[in-house]
Amino acid sequence: MTQVQHHLDTPASQISNRVAVTQGRPDYRDSGLVFPVGFTFGSATASYQVEGAASEDGRGPSIWDTFSKTPGKVWNGDTGDVACDHYHRLDEDLDLMASLGLDAYRFSIAWPRIQASGRGPANQAGIDFYSRLVDGLLERGIKPVATLYHWDLPQPLEDLGGWASRATADAFEDYAAIVGTALGDRVHTWTTLNEPWCSAYLGYGQGGHAPGRHEPAAALAAVHHLNLAHGRALTALRATSTGTPEYSVTLNFHVLRGVGEGAPEAIRRIDGLANRAFTGPMLRGEYPADLLEDTASVTDWSFVQDGDLAAIHQPIDVLGVNYYSTATVRLWDGVSEKQMNDGHKGAAGGTAWPGSDQAVEFVEQPGPYTAMGWNIAPEGLEELLLSLSEQFPDQPLMITENGAAFEDEVSEDGSVPDVERLDYLRRHFTAAHRALSQGVDLRGYFVWSLLDNFEWGYGYAKRFGIVRVDFETLERTVKDSGHWYADLVRERAIPA
Repeated sequence: MTQVQHHLDTPASQISNRVAVTQGRPDYRDSGLVFPVGFTFGSATASYQVEGAASEDGRGPSIWDTFSKTPGKVWNGDTGDVACDHYHRLDEDLDLMASLGLDAYRFSIAWPRIQASGRGPANQAGIDFYSRLVDGLLERGIKPVATLYHWDLPQPLEDLGGWASRATADAFEDYAAIVGTALGDRVHTWTTLNEPWCSAYLGYGQGGHAPGRHEPAAALAAVHHLNLAHGRALTALRATSTGTPEYSVTLNFHVLRGVGEGAPEAIRRIDGLANRAFTGPMLRGEYPADLLEDTASVTDWSFVQDGDLAAIHQPIDVLGVNYYSTATVRLWDGVSEKQMNDGHKGAAGGTAWPGSDQAVEFVEQPGPYTAMGWNIAPEGLEELLLSLSEQFPDQPLMITENGAAFEDEVSEDGSVPDVERLDYLRRHFTAAHRALSQGVDLRGYFVWSLLDNFEWGYGYAKRFGIVRVDFETLERTVKDSGHWYADLVRERAIPA
């Protein structure tokens, strides 16, 4: 089979068969590499995954409360009702971050904790919690990096159509203004959205994430309304923040390889749906023409109104980059409508659109793998950073998530020797340093995740944390990877 490697956002006319640029490279297990002065070392979490207190102090239900309580949607019937109980253990967790020496902490704000219905005045108890969080970070010398949306849409907004409805973008603008007014004097970096690809395609197309819908047209409408919400939120945050914050968005980029004679076409399609559907309007002010053509049988994109692209195309100070693994795709014939509707490994709820005679299939990649079944490919991170730097040379970058789930075991002495995660992080920090050394304007790196937490559809079965959480006692234990990371932060260099 022919194998193709594709740097993101390359025009279709430039996609060709290439020898992998990583061929012959070492294994990315370097040590002693020094990061530049001012490089930010952080860690990250998300509200529904760690906070708990799901029905306390005026918080309303989110789509993830509803989804996780629907039988068969989440492993073992797990929910985020308690999670890591971060809401009640805030000071303990802040001290934990300080003990690790973190420069910054990336957290998300739960929209239903601020507005239970997604509309109306702010819930003061919710504002007070995040104000305590931000103040606690600043008191410990840790930069607050706040994400407005990490998937926990207020359920009443979903009942009115969710992200498939333009009204949700309207509501998001109002929510951003409330939060900007309350916290914009102290937040270091605002991030509008986390991984809108997941919100749109997994939530409204493939159905594996909340709200669990299987509607390709709704997924594409959600893509646009999330993009629109991003742009409008930036405008609202700039109008209400009285400090000097930076502004950002976080995207999870697909680093693609292809197999078979149709590999370039398979890559082009998924690149359009997964990557350029967001970078196009956000960073270039337009939707790619080939994306519109590919999806014409699903929607006419009439939900894009005059002025929308100008509203979306706002300057940002840093582009957040989430990376975990690569993906390999191929074209195959004879896809059935049932396979499409079942969401068989597709980027947008299926491997083909209705009426297509060819599908794009995601194929298994060579290992090794994490506990999520994702391949470990640090070279993919280097390739991604270099590619983004080439495409958007004036856009600073930040790795806002990178990490791995493994089957951790607690030793008799109570320590957690997570050798595989430590090795994963070493290799990916090496990849990031190599990108830096080649001129990429990379500003920082946030390890996912600070804590073991509620891992969405996997419940509590998958552990990403550099700190172990015993979900019975909620006791925190820094893993060996966490101690290694603390050494890296202290020395500003990859430890031996």
